[in-house]
Amino acid sequence: MDNHILKNYLSSQEFPVVIKDRKKYLTYEGLQDRFVYILKNGVIKTSVISRDGREFNWRYINTVEIVSLLRDEYSQFTDAPFNIRIESPQAELYRIDRVRFWQDVNQSFELQNYVKDYYRERLLFSMKKMQQMLMNGKFGAVCAQINELYETFGVETPAGYLIDFVVTNEEIAHFCGITSASSVSRMLQQLKDLGAIELQNRKIIITDLEQIQENIVI
Repeated sequence: MDNHILKNYLSSQEFPVVIKDRKKYLTYEGLQDRFVYILKNGVIKTSVISRDGREFNWRYINTVEIVSLLRDEYSQFTDAPFNIRIESPQAELYRIDRVRFWQDVNQSFELQNYVKDYYRERLLFSMKKMQQMLMNGKFGAVCAQINELYETFGVETPAGYLIDFVVTNEEIAHFCGITSASSVSRMLQQLKDLGAIELQNRKIIITDLEQIQENIVI
């Protein structure tokens, strides 16, 4: 997905920017909102809450990207499809009236293609996530999440691929549908014993990426 199209659109306008601090929520699942939000900088997390109160994490976002689903262009308000929480010390997000945004999209062939690509990529990500949840056991699910963290935050270092973001065992559990953070701790220790990862300053270093990926059924 070509983010340059979105960046060019944002730079050509003077949209208001909202600033949120770590652990603050931008919006909640089911809350009516009349805006489209686009991440300017920082890290956010999307998640949903099950009926029994358990949280299921969906994904981290750390690039310029639409972070709220658009739905139709005619309704002034729409229900937020998920929770959006700030995970970096601060995050800045463009806030655009959703009807205005759709008007701009309808007048721009480039923006129309961007939105189509956006939905296509979100659909493919959802299908991949469902496949990983259904076809992997808990250990495979943790490996799949580590691989996803590598794709989002990975930085190559002499020691291996550093996931340059602190992710707790509890958060990993919420990504994998695992109820206990201690279960994640045991599986991370298993990966350490296999020589696949190391832990340094609360961050994961992947020392054997191939071994991580071999444990994922895709």
